[in-house]
Amino acid sequence: MKKKIWHKVLDNKNELLENRVMTVTAGHEDICLANFEGKICALSNTCPHQGGPLGEGSIENGWLRCPWHGWDYHPCTGKPPGGFDDGVPAYEVRIEKDAVFVGVEEEAPHETTITDVMVETMINWGVNRVFGMVGHSNLGLGDALRRQEERGNLKYIGIRHEGAASFAASGYGKLTGKPAACFTIAGPGATNLYTGLWDAKVDSSPILALTGQVATQVVGTGIFQELDLVSAFSAVAAFNHRVQNNSQHAELMSLAIKHAILRRDVSHLTFPDEIQTTKVAQGTKAQTPEGRITPLTIAPPKESFEKALQLLDKSEKPAIIVGYGARFCMDKIIAFAEKLNCPVMSTFKGKGQISDKHPLGCGVLGRSGTPIASYFMNEADMLLVVGASFSKHTGIAPKIPTIQIDFDPLALSKFHEVDAAVWGEISVAIEMLHEQCTNLKNKTNRKGEIAKRWGIWRDEKKKRLLEDRGKGISAIAIFDELTRQAPENAIMTVDVGNNAYSLGRYFEAVNHTFLMSGYLGSIGFAFPAAMGAWAAVGNDRPIIAVAGDGGFCQYLAEFTTAVKYNMPIKLILLNNNELGKISKEQQAAHLDVWSTSLVNPDFAEYANGCGGLGIKVEKREHLAKAMKTILEHDGPAILEIMTDVKLT
Repeated sequence: MKKKIWHKVLDNKNELLENRVMTVTAGHEDICLANFEGKICALSNTCPHQGGPLGEGSIENGWLRCPWHGWDYHPCTGKPPGGFDDGVPAYEVRIEKDAVFVGVEEEAPHETTITDVMVETMINWGVNRVFGMVGHSNLGLGDALRRQEERGNLKYIGIRHEGAASFAASGYGKLTGKPAACFTIAGPGATNLYTGLWDAKVDSSPILALTGQVATQVVGTGIFQELDLVSAFSAVAAFNHRVQNNSQHAELMSLAIKHAILRRDVSHLTFPDEIQTTKVAQGTKAQTPEGRITPLTIAPPKESFEKALQLLDKSEKPAIIVGYGARFCMDKIIAFAEKLNCPVMSTFKGKGQISDKHPLGCGVLGRSGTPIASYFMNEADMLLVVGASFSKHTGIAPKIPTIQIDFDPLALSKFHEVDAAVWGEISVAIEMLHEQCTNLKNKTNRKGEIAKRWGIWRDEKKKRLLEDRGKGISAIAIFDELTRQAPENAIMTVDVGNNAYSLGRYFEAVNHTFLMSGYLGSIGFAFPAAMGAWAAVGNDRPIIAVAGDGGFCQYLAEFTTAVKYNMPIKLILLNNNELGKISKEQQAAHLDVWSTSLVNPDFAEYANGCGGLGIKVEKREHLAKAMKTILEHDGPAILEIMTDVKLT
């Protein structure tokens, strides 16, 4: 006979009035507690027909009525009227000093489940950050995550919208190069992941999606929240499977993560409800990556490398353009640039990969860029393009002889022919060029010219700082001040819109790291991505999100997530009560400005109401002090700046 454990469920029996019921918890058992005929009674809380919660029912004419379908039970015995045998179990109750105790059988020790093995495998592969929302179709998987979090093996962050979960995981992958997981229920929870997963996919950020699913036995019946998630995710996921009872469970998780890492892509696994708590076969063990993943240090083919070397040797005024794909190789690229004494500029996604204080750094090239970068691109007699794909946003000149280096062969010559398309691991290719490029006598040292061009640009920015129409603070002034105050090692997550263009153009980077929604260009990215960055670095580096009012409102509620976990994210919020970028695009297309005005809350008061810090600034003379206060605050904070939509 199993041991009975007594759980206190009420501090005082008088909390439950005569002829009333309530739901209490004893261990892991939900209990329907009733006060009937002067006696406190306890029944199982689950109606045997549809699972209705009896503790939410009512006592009518001496019977406890199920709130879902009206079936009756005796409040103390659990037996139904009419001699039927579909009653509910009753539990013994004790009253001690008016406190109510319910006795339930001691729980059996936990037995390892399929999801236990799969979550342990996931952690063994290094995926130990999960952003998600627990719900009715992922409870078993959630319980497996909980057990690992309690052991200290996992950090789980509960978000307010599943789209924020996938954006946060995408931001984590962009920062670290490693996948994080996003976790949802079936149906709408899963579909809410879609935008963030596409953001990760098109920016080559590894990510793992874990979704619940309705029970296998009801698939195809049109049951509540049933969707064919494997079909739904087929376009976005490089690895996409339904976990089944007879799957090779540890192997399935290993392959999902292996695909995410090696292909820098999306992996998706969906878990039917009954699978999540199914016990594993005896002897089943979690897997590790030991011996399962190859190094990616692939050298480029001889033919293309030698062609690149010839172009480099011939060039007198080479210039290097680095993209987001080169972000983990910048030490070697900068060392090579210093050997050549040539300018280095970045795509917008690659902003900050070389410091604007470096004597060879030329800032961002393209629509969000500086005239310094465009000048040196046009002056070059050869371009070395590393980890970039010639997007329209960047506008790399195709007429100049070009070497392109990338780890993705499909990115090479993607939009037009290049003179030397070099496929291989970027750091290996750059190191080989550094070693074998020996003709330096013909190279022009550009450092003096770069310094001169920076001087011209900074003088121009000073002139623009004087512009003031009396309709809000200019973006130039905001990013000039942020350049002075932002910690030099901050991670900065950037939203889409005029705020992003202005940051790319006016903010001068030192050792900052920038994360943005690159090819997808999704509004709303900045704040969830900041949460992903925090999950990666904790409090070791400052995290600053930059967003407009339109973008931040998409995931406004996630500020409460930052408060809950005490994420010290600082949001620089440019508020012009307008989708300013769209207004500009309508005007450029010779159309009327239409439906771009916004009605906003008081964002600073919202931050304060959530338990963070909020400050609103309407005049430029108050900007520096307010920004300093926000950046020094120990916790999440919003600096709301009323801006001039025209001065960007």
